This record gives sequence, structure tokens and C-alpha cells, in this order.
Amino acid sequence: MRIGIVASSTTAAESVDLAVEAEQHGWDGVFTWDGLSIGSQEMADPWAVLAASAARTSRITLGAMVFAFPRRRPWELVGQTVTVDRLSGGRLVLPVGVGALDDAGFTAVPGQLTGLRERAELLDDALAFLERAWTGEPFEFTGTHTSTGAMQFLPRPVTRPGIGPRVPVWPVGVWDAERPPTRSLDRALRADGIVLQLRGERAFEETRPDDVAALVAWLDARRAELGLERPAEAPFDVVVQGVLPDDDPAAAQDRLDALAEAGATWWVEARWDPKSATPASLFERVRQGPPGA
Repeated sequence: MRIGIVASSTTAAESVDLAVEAEQHGWDGVFTWDGLSIGSQEMADPWAVLAASAARTSRITLGAMVFAFPRRRPWELVGQTVTVDRLSGGRLVLPVGVGALDDAGFTAVPGQLTGLRERAELLDDALAFLERAWTGEPFEFTGTHTSTGAMQFLPRPVTRPGIGPRVPVWPVGVWDAERPPTRSLDRALRADGIVLQLRGERAFEETRPDDVAALVAWLDARRAELGLERPAEAPFDVVVQGVLPDDDPAAAQDRLDALAEAGATWWVEARWDPKSATPASLFERVRQGPPGA
């Protein structure tokens, strides 16, 4: 299992410094976040933070938890994704979702499509547009809400084994073992991984190994049902977020081992409470190294 951390309460400069220190202390990934106007929180453009982090690191995976693509123009995303990907030498990943409605980037701008179904359609448009754009070939695009004339984008992203010149995409997938909603899960199956989110009242609960095991079994069955194949050299990532105990390394390692045994491939330490996740505490956690190091 690979281990990452979210730079959740840091300024732009602190986020870049955190990425540098995380690489030095053995972490596998650092993730910024994508917000526009949420209450009185300080914001930073994720692409600028990731570009600077790419320039100052050489090994760690970079991304955001998570990119809100429905707020963004797909043709602008092409340049942003490819620039960071090439600056990093192919270390960018794209966790993506429909966006949070407490972001005024949706709610305070007249004419924005804010319904969940509409935002899901915008996300699908953006992902389909990027797939075409990353080929480097001329194309025209017609989606549910997005259409363009002929366009061409160069350079391509860095080539990855098994998937070619494209950036790995990890859509958020909502999981409920009792009634799996196939739309978000099918979106993930056609991508490169899934950021697991529990459904409904369990959305803020701790993800258990049995949740992961049930999800992985369902994905395997659904993949076979749809006739989808995944190249062996390009494994499918299952990403779990949460907070591990700082004062009990053995318990933290036991939890990671159980999640990995169930099928999780990434743990992302996601400390969102601004009262406890201060810049100082995040740097202290990073300097301790990832669990099990």
C-alpha cells in the first residue's frame, strides 16, 4: 500500500514545503485540494501549488483531494493537467468529483449547473474531453453540456505503462453494499482507480476493511459483466482516506494491513478539521514519516 497526506490547512508556500518534506521523509504522495470560495478559508490555486511542488520534488505522486472538474472548462484543464504532468515527469494523478455545493464557485454564480445529475454530466464531459485531447490528435467534441469545434492539444502527457500518454484518473465512487449506485462506480471502472466514499449517513464514518473488500468484489464482478479489461502493468487503484492515530503506531499499522489485505492500494491521511490540522501539526506528522516506515 502507498501512503499519502493532504496539505489541508496550509498556505500555497507551506503546501509546497510540505511536499518537499514528505518526499524527504518517505511518503508516497502529497495532495492539495480544490476549492474556490468556501466560507472564510484561505484558498490557493491547486495547479499553481502542484506545479511548484513538481519543480521541487522528484519522486512523490501529486494530486488534489479532489479536483472539482464541473467548475472548470475542459479545454483549460488540458493545459493545466499536461503542464503539471510533464513538469513532474509523469507523477500527477487526478482524483475527481462533482464538487461540493458549499463552494460559492457553484452557488454564487448565476447560470451555474448545480444539480447533482448535471454536475455528474459535466464531470463525464470533462473526462471524455480530456481523453480525446491527451491523444494529441485533432478532434471535435460533443458531450451532454459541452461541444466544441476542431481542436488539437500538444504536447501529450507522459506515457505510462499499459495506458499510454494520459494522466491516471481516480473518480470518487459512492459505495453502499446494500444498493451500489452504478453510475459513479461505472465511471471509476472506466478510469484508473476509485476514491472510496461511503454513502449517506456513513459518509463521515471510518472506512472498514469489509467495506473495501465488498467494493473490490463488486468492481471485479461488474468489470466482468461489462467486458472491461485492465492491463496487468497498469493496476487499478483503490484509495481510502481517513486519519490514523498518532499515539498508537501498532494500531495504525494493523488498520493499514487490514485495508491492504481487503484490496486498498492507497491510504491518504486526510485531516480536515482546521482546529487540529494546523500547519505545525501537519509538518510534525510528515516528519514522523508514513506509518510503517
